[in-house]
Amino acid sequence: MSHAYARDLDRNAANYAPLTPLSLVARTAEIWPGHPSVVHGARRDTWGETYARSRRLASALARRGIGAGDTVAVMLANTPEMVEVHFGVPMAGAVLNTLNTRLDAEALAFMLGHGEAKVLITDTEFAPVVAKALALAPVKPLVIDVADPEGPNAADPGARLGSIEYEALLAGGDPAFAWMPPSDEWEAISLNYTSGTTGNPKGVVYHHRGAYLNALSNIVDWGMPRHSVYLWTLPMFHCNGWCFPWTMAANAGTNVCLRRVEARAMLDAIRAHRVTHYCGAPVVHSMLINAPEEMRRGIGHKVSGLVAAAAPPAAMIEGMERIGFDITHVYGLTETYGPASVCAKHAAWDALDIGARTERNGRQGARYTVEEGMTVMDPETMTPVPRDGETMGEIMFRGNITMKGYLKNPKATAEAFAGGWFHSGDLAVMQPDGYVKIKDRSKDVIISGGENISSLEVEDVLYRHPAVLAVAVVAQPDPKWGETPRAFVEVKPGSTVTPDELNAHCRAHLASFKVPKGYEFCELPKTSTGKIQKYVLRAKAKSATAIE
Repeated sequence: MSHAYARDLDRNAANYAPLTPLSLVARTAEIWPGHPSVVHGARRDTWGETYARSRRLASALARRGIGAGDTVAVMLANTPEMVEVHFGVPMAGAVLNTLNTRLDAEALAFMLGHGEAKVLITDTEFAPVVAKALALAPVKPLVIDVADPEGPNAADPGARLGSIEYEALLAGGDPAFAWMPPSDEWEAISLNYTSGTTGNPKGVVYHHRGAYLNALSNIVDWGMPRHSVYLWTLPMFHCNGWCFPWTMAANAGTNVCLRRVEARAMLDAIRAHRVTHYCGAPVVHSMLINAPEEMRRGIGHKVSGLVAAAAPPAAMIEGMERIGFDITHVYGLTETYGPASVCAKHAAWDALDIGARTERNGRQGARYTVEEGMTVMDPETMTPVPRDGETMGEIMFRGNITMKGYLKNPKATAEAFAGGWFHSGDLAVMQPDGYVKIKDRSKDVIISGGENISSLEVEDVLYRHPAVLAVAVVAQPDPKWGETPRAFVEVKPGSTVTPDELNAHCRAHLASFKVPKGYEFCELPKTSTGKIQKYVLRAKAKSATAIE
């Protein structure tokens, strides 16, 4: 028999609306229409203008027959247009596919075809690779050119691939376009492809509900004040910029665009625009630490950074604290809308010495406010590991900021969600206080003479050497031990170091079997988000796990 609370208390338009981040930009444009939304070179847009331009885009797409279930791919740098597509494309009912600007033509062609792109909006900087991708792709989308004055090729007619330019497209759109929110918050809002290194990448599908919730959770879990000023050091194509285009609309803040991630450009922007927040992989923060002191002069206000994409080395966390930047560690994957956990800080940690604070702040931490579950489990038995800081298992998530699944790939979706949890592939321990600490990717554990060696542990020690800028440790085959560690080292400009010196440094901090048995000095291969491409290095080392 139904109870009283289940009778005559139904959903209706007055008490229920599907969650969507589109409502965030509409609210901010209504309340703070004149507040700066975007800074890019000499360009200054307000939230009223960004909202109107997004509606023009939605209107123009709708007039060309783009609607529910259609994919709009974009190949854009961190520019105002990239902010606008995060609103305008879903306002038309379509799904936004942000393409990695560093991919080759073959990968891009696959994504355009697999996602069945009806439209491609592309920056003229990327015309050469996009032209090749379009020639290879099985689809023929409507191509729209963005000629950004701050970018290369903007004035080159030969870099135009499309039938219309972005500004002309918007000129034909309606700034008062009556966009409709999704009828169901489970509807897809975006498509993000994982970086495939063998076979084809997988298409991760986000929904409106998850995008909305993670946009707000970024504010809550980072403690962002209203009208924050956010510097785009993180590519907006990566996990939709960790949902920060939608976060900044909720925050009524200012997006400071940046086409190139370089130390001087970052520090100049931080100083000129009084940037309060930025995100990036450890290498982005290391650029600031290792920049000449004169570049940092004049920055007297508080600057907060999120670090993710890899477990941050302790030396980086300590370095950021020494230059006065406040760093918070988050962790997540493409499949979790970017950050899904945060190393939530405790006031009591402030009394600890820098080493102890660094140890605590370097953990992956606890679930995001809007994520329902984060744990470490044995993937075979699906039982939680003890909170002893020693027993390794796999990090798993469940909740509203976990993807819908992989597009057109039910097998991979089922495997990822086996047992009712999303399997991350990251190996970690659960510490006594319930915080998670990553030990390694499952494929990055080095098994030497039957002993497991965490590549992250070895890397953390090497990062503490004053000459080391970046390092990656992988397995190399060994006739006696099966595998031994090999270190690829990028040295700081102006510094020198020898293998013998690094060996002595490692032996002072590691068990002998964990010390690398070889060193190679080189510039490390990195993704567009600054993550070191270990699969390239495993191939160079002829590792048994060279293929990812």
